[in-house]
Amino acid sequence: MTKKGILALESGEFYAGISFGADAESYGEIVFNTSMTGYQEILTDPSYLGQIVCMTYPHIGNYGVNPEDMESPKPHVSGFVVREASAVVSNWRAKGSLQDFLVKHNVVGVDGIDTRALTRHIRQAGAMKAVISTTDLNPRSLVEKAKKSAGLVGRNLIKEVSCREPYYYTEQCKNDKKYKVAVIDCGCKNNILHEFYSRGCEVHVFPEISTAMDIIQSYPNGVFISNGPGDPAAATNVIETVKQLINHISNINQKLPMFGICNGHHMLGLAFGGSTYKLKFGHRGANHPVKDVSTGKIYITSQNHGFCVSPDSLAGKDVEFTHFNLYDGTLEGLQHKSLPIYSVLYHPEASPGPNDNKYLFDKFISLMEKNK
Repeated sequence: MTKKGILALESGEFYAGISFGADAESYGEIVFNTSMTGYQEILTDPSYLGQIVCMTYPHIGNYGVNPEDMESPKPHVSGFVVREASAVVSNWRAKGSLQDFLVKHNVVGVDGIDTRALTRHIRQAGAMKAVISTTDLNPRSLVEKAKKSAGLVGRNLIKEVSCREPYYYTEQCKNDKKYKVAVIDCGCKNNILHEFYSRGCEVHVFPEISTAMDIIQSYPNGVFISNGPGDPAAATNVIETVKQLINHISNINQKLPMFGICNGHHMLGLAFGGSTYKLKFGHRGANHPVKDVSTGKIYITSQNHGFCVSPDSLAGKDVEFTHFNLYDGTLEGLQHKSLPIYSVLYHPEASPGPNDNKYLFDKFISLMEKNK
């Protein structure tokens, strides 16, 4: 027996479909992702906390789920919306179905939604508050609930996904540890840690409440600031820690490299004295073109963000702009003019997405080699 599910938006629109996940009700900002594959990585990316994700690709779930594609121990999305959830799982790596996965982790999923119409509405009206439910099927009631729910602006969600205690990341395969990387965990994806580990790094992960002194006293060869959810300007503790680390680096002869991805890019931009702003509907997908200013090369990138650093806010600072999004011209990369500090807004570790940009990890290794 099928059970109905409804997605309702604060703008008054609602979309009725069929439940294929948990029997529950959940709130979040409605966003869309244009990736054709990688739904498990999207579901388990901590950066999606507080968001209901609509997949624009119409057929989702056909290759099932497996332990290897988890970007964190559990899903973080508030809800999942698709055009058609596959009833058949066909892949040699599959250990279960997407539907069972959503039920197990209490994620509300609705299929049978006109995702083209929904995506068009988000692009025109912008990302907005929403509710997804299989328990309350009254559209008027749900619209009112959406209006009263909490949005993302002003919310520090990093503290909800960051680790509670420092720990060392490890894998079954051993590596020859040549460098020590201190990771500020704002909601870090597993594959980022893997990229460092596979390059011979000892990866020491710190919670977002850590101070600059906590990190300095671990004697790292480099510091990395991870991706994460929520409004970056609200993460005042991380911003202050990054600010102090920059001051420390500028005051010592040994230049400690720093690298930021996604929210880490925001943290560096804010620490340099800049500001962030909310995009109308964000960038989420695995095929976004970005131009490298220094070489003129265009890279196809994986992206997941709803905020950007304002270039104007960094005018007069010791910062250079390195990458720009070719869809809308937004700033997607920066570096300090004299210190070994750089960041990108997109995801060079992919998962899901192309591997064009993994050279940025190699760049960090080179900087740490000079710092040893």
